[in-house]
Amino acid sequence: MKNNLRYIALLLAGVAIVGCEPEFDNPIEDADTYTSGEADFSKFVTVGNSLTAGFADGALYRSAQQNSFPAIIAGQMELAGGGEFNQPLMDDNLGGLLLNGVQILPNRFVLASDGAGTPVGPAVLNGTPTTETTEKVTISLNNFGVPGARVYHLPAPNYGDPAGVPAGTANPYFARFSSSNSATVIADAAAANGTFFTLWIGNNDILGYATSGGVGVDNNETMNVNPATQGSNSITNNNVFAGVYQQLVAAMTANGAKGALVNIPDVTSIPFFTTVPFAPLDPTDATFAAQIPALNAFYQDLNQAFVAFGFPERQVSFSMTAASPLVVRDETLVDITPQLTAALTPSFGPAAGAIAEQFGQIRPANSSDLITFTSAPIIGQLNQDNLTRLVNAGIPQQQAALLSANGLTFAMQDQNVLTQDEQDRVTAAQQAYNNVIQQLAADNGLAYVDARAALADVAAGGVGYNGGVLTSTYANGGAFSLDGVHPTGRGYAFTANVIIDAINAQYGSTLPRVDIGNYPSVQPSDDVQ
Repeated sequence: MKNNLRYIALLLAGVAIVGCEPEFDNPIEDADTYTSGEADFSKFVTVGNSLTAGFADGALYRSAQQNSFPAIIAGQMELAGGGEFNQPLMDDNLGGLLLNGVQILPNRFVLASDGAGTPVGPAVLNGTPTTETTEKVTISLNNFGVPGARVYHLPAPNYGDPAGVPAGTANPYFARFSSSNSATVIADAAAANGTFFTLWIGNNDILGYATSGGVGVDNNETMNVNPATQGSNSITNNNVFAGVYQQLVAAMTANGAKGALVNIPDVTSIPFFTTVPFAPLDPTDATFAAQIPALNAFYQDLNQAFVAFGFPERQVSFSMTAASPLVVRDETLVDITPQLTAALTPSFGPAAGAIAEQFGQIRPANSSDLITFTSAPIIGQLNQDNLTRLVNAGIPQQQAALLSANGLTFAMQDQNVLTQDEQDRVTAAQQAYNNVIQQLAADNGLAYVDARAALADVAAGGVGYNGGVLTSTYANGGAFSLDGVHPTGRGYAFTANVIIDAINAQYGSTLPRVDIGNYPSVQPSDDVQ
């Protein structure tokens, strides 16, 4: 379908590009006016995943790391006795990563434009990356943020062994700076002997399940408590999370260090889930409008079958006057494939079963469904796999093609949609994780950072700052980078301020906030792949 990203293009048309070097609210000369209170900021160590590392735009790159929330906080801590803060910086701003000279991770996204200079969408930055996984960072580090890490990865041995990267048993980012191939992230972080720390881990323990449309396993349902078999697109078992997280806090406080524990935000409120509407099929798109009569004629018999079988809510109809919802597959629905097969056999003979199979659990999307951002480019496009399946079942090529339009005649699949049931599973785990984090903060006298509440404000209409309003709108809201998941420099500055507020409240320190407007938002480039 032509222009299936039109709604995103309209958003991007109003994007304002801002990029500058970070500045602090207060000059360094005023250092004697800021205090550490009951805390000691002389050595700040931070532990976590991609959010701690400064990941943005689908990659880890140097300038984004320099605008990571720990780097921003460390700059403010310098005003109250803080010391040097070192990160395992990437070698360039491309974001790609090499393993033995072969690129294994892609370059970052940038905002590309059309020939007239109008932003049209994210594209991969052109260039050959120079950061090699096997070349160890040997300086003393303060930032132990590892993109992709889940809670149980932090105490896992060999997570930084380059030999395990191809098989997925090790992490290429940690492989760059692990103290040895058998080292663990938490042991290396604890060995840094920080006087103050932040710990933000657990997002990935639900995020992978959510961004994959819930195709993974909820380990709270299966009661799987083995960290080694939780699965990359799964929800980590609550008991596993609690047990491991307690170990992490114990390791970081063993030397008497104070710190801050950051809770888990609502992952389903990020642009990855809020950008593509459940009803994106616009009748003002001439190409789509021309298809509507034929589509409605096609669904007429199916709709009669849905009603006859007692499922009128599954009827599909496309409007000529308003945006129509996508057709989605919902695995929680009663599968009526056998009934449809019988109904379609007089018309399609032996091929009826193949056709019925793709309509046995479909329905129109509704406002409770979250369509993943990565689904946008395929809406209305030909699903080649389904086309091949139908042709092999004996359906003529032209008819099979008509039955294979993504979101129209071929339902958006599980990986494209996070249903309400799947969202409820994510929320339940998130709440359980946050209860653990809050309790351990209280038990250990640590600051508790309610990132969930703070980022909910961003998603609910935005938060003001000197010069604008920070919102979660894709690309032009300022808070989130072009991957729709990770913050921009401006979003990380907001996060830093939230953490600074919690630190000051817990320890009586007077760390100053930063000016969010001094940090970059999305970045443009037409040098793309």
